[in-house]
Amino acid sequence: MQVLVIGYVWPEPASSAAGYRMLALLDAFRHQGWQVTFASPAEKSIHRADLPARGINEVNIALNCSSFDDFIRELQPDLVMFDRFMMEEQFGWRVEKHCPQAVRLLDTEDLSCLRHARHQATKQSGNVSLDVSTELLFTEHAKREIAAILRSDLTLMISQAEIDLLTTRFKVDSALLLDSPFMQPPVPEEQQRQLPDFDQRQHFIVIGNFRHAPNWDAVLWLKQTIWPLIRSRLPEAELHIFGAYPPPKATQLHNAQQGFLIKGWADDVNRVMQQARVNLAPLRFGAGLKGKLVDALACGTPSVTTSVGAEGMSGELDWPQPVTDHPEQFANLAVELYTEAHQWRDCQQQGFDLHNQRFDFGRHADTLIKRLQQLRDDLDSHRLANFTGAMLRHHSMKSTQYMAQWIEAKNRK
Repeated sequence: MQVLVIGYVWPEPASSAAGYRMLALLDAFRHQGWQVTFASPAEKSIHRADLPARGINEVNIALNCSSFDDFIRELQPDLVMFDRFMMEEQFGWRVEKHCPQAVRLLDTEDLSCLRHARHQATKQSGNVSLDVSTELLFTEHAKREIAAILRSDLTLMISQAEIDLLTTRFKVDSALLLDSPFMQPPVPEEQQRQLPDFDQRQHFIVIGNFRHAPNWDAVLWLKQTIWPLIRSRLPEAELHIFGAYPPPKATQLHNAQQGFLIKGWADDVNRVMQQARVNLAPLRFGAGLKGKLVDALACGTPSVTTSVGAEGMSGELDWPQPVTDHPEQFANLAVELYTEAHQWRDCQQQGFDLHNQRFDFGRHADTLIKRLQQLRDDLDSHRLANFTGAMLRHHSMKSTQYMAQWIEAKNRK
């Protein structure tokens, strides 16, 4: 099978959870012996993954340019995966025009309209926002994202909670959606025993790309409210904050006297996570699953998070580590987890168990591949059952097409 992935950005597995999830999807395709090409209009960053080393071709493509038509006509992919809805908007009509029988797969990473709605709710209330009003949710952003989902043959959703929202509040047919969470290799018992124990670890840790709004908000909430409460009870403890692309406004928060340390880029996320005793993820808004919590589970580092952070993480299982949406209780739970070795070890072991059950690469990759093969074998009838998607392609894709052609003609002049 010939696979084309159109990336919003080049995957950076050490910078974001979206980056290493994309690599897992690419690896799942390659394990089938499929030929994979990754194309993106974005500039290549210094932290991008070495895709050719994984047997994946790299191609630079341009927005609003008919050069993509020549490229895809020659490639003739059997499967095209769009990395987030903006890429489906930009290139979907070209794919349909030149490769009408290619399966069109959308990967959302998270339901961004939900993340944006929760952001607005938090701005209004100052509190953790899990449930949002219809007024905040049904926006132009949501219309664009849901339209892309309906136009696609299948959309990968990282969280079952988002699938539930799409099917209940947006009335999306569940046949168009697939639960596809993070896919990780299991942590065997021998590896678990080799990790540093409670007494060998110290300090708190926070990890997250500073360009991601929920992460920046969490750092500010820690700085202004939560960390002073923790520090007053643990005056020797430090908070080590790691993340890619820290802006000056973040580095200015660094204060050694307060134990609030902006560390920035981490060359090895696992190493710094394994050295920490407790991971903090005070997310007031967001969507999808939280890669920082998956990393912490694999590294044996118990976490304290909010309802937004824990949402969807455990699937049908119970989330085994402390959760609260109140800053005072958040600080209390963090101090308790930091100082109580028995509780810490219980949370760690339950975290290993959850990680190995919930995020097993083999199981989720197998489910994904089987669904794609079924879809390819039954594509015509699948599309006939999605009249709304066909209608949207007929109308909205024409306007997108003409706008792109107008931009291209304008650029030529």
